[in-house]
Amino acid sequence: MKNVFRVIANRISTWTGSALTFLGAVGIVVIWAFTGPIFHYSDTWQLVINTGTTIITFLMVFLIQNTQNRDGKAVQLKLDELIRATKGARNTYVGLEDLLDEEIQELDNEFKKITESPGTVRSLNKLREKIAEENERRFGLKKAATSMLQNTIAIAAAPVEINAEKSDEKSHKTSDK
Repeated sequence: MKNVFRVIANRISTWTGSALTFLGAVGIVVIWAFTGPIFHYSDTWQLVINTGTTIITFLMVFLIQNTQNRDGKAVQLKLDELIRATKGARNTYVGLEDLLDEEIQELDNEFKKITESPGTVRSLNKLREKIAEENERRFGLKKAATSMLQNTIAIAAAPVEINAEKSDEKSHKTSDK
């Protein structure tokens, strides 16, 4: 039963997240709006859209929550594997999602202290400088490539002049021989 629900939830979640489904929903709302004058904007006319959207929203909450739970768990497992596989990483961080809120807050405070230490601040500043240098280098390369491209286009677009007299002289010389 769980597997059937999982499969159905994933398929519906994928389907409802598509552009075609969104356009279909927009179409339904537009049709509903255009039928307003036909039904004289009656209470029943309003009840149709309200009831439909309420039921769909109610059911979608559970489907979306199921999909989010699965995705979140998958991400946690991937992160746990990265922690286990990374040399020097603290394996105690595997499974943090199961800690109490107070324990997570303690870890957060610990990380804030670590990032505020002078050595960490220096390392972060060096990293920021390297990132800024790399961005400048890439911008310079992009600017140079753009300039080269513009020059190539200008050269290719320039009219080519052929001197007819020189061309005629060469053909006469070769024909004289």
